[in-house]
Amino acid sequence: MVNILLRWLVYAILIVFVAWLVPGIEVANFVSALFVCIILALVNTFIKPLIQIITLPVNILTLGLFSLVINALMLMLAGWIAPGFEVDGFLSALVGSLLLSLFSLGVSRI
Repeated sequence: MVNILLRWLVYAILIVFVAWLVPGIEVANFVSALFVCIILALVNTFIKPLIQIITLPVNILTLGLFSLVINALMLMLAGWIAPGFEVDGFLSALVGSLLLSLFSLGVSRI
């Protein structure tokens, strides 16, 4: 349980850092970033697998690169749901989701 909470705190810090790096992503405060972590966890658990199954032929044709588009759309969905978190465009969502994926991969290795 403590491990999950620690991961969420680190992921919230990563969201704030990515919002600082990417011009089109804005986070109001750290509590909003924690709320975004919860929303992204729920979206990635329930909605993302359905979207991946529906878009499987496109994903196969693009050799898996369409997964980046799906991640960006999930980040935009979280920006639409979460108060205090805004994603201004698809390009910002794409860059932000790519950076979040890379940083979370690095954190999970540690």
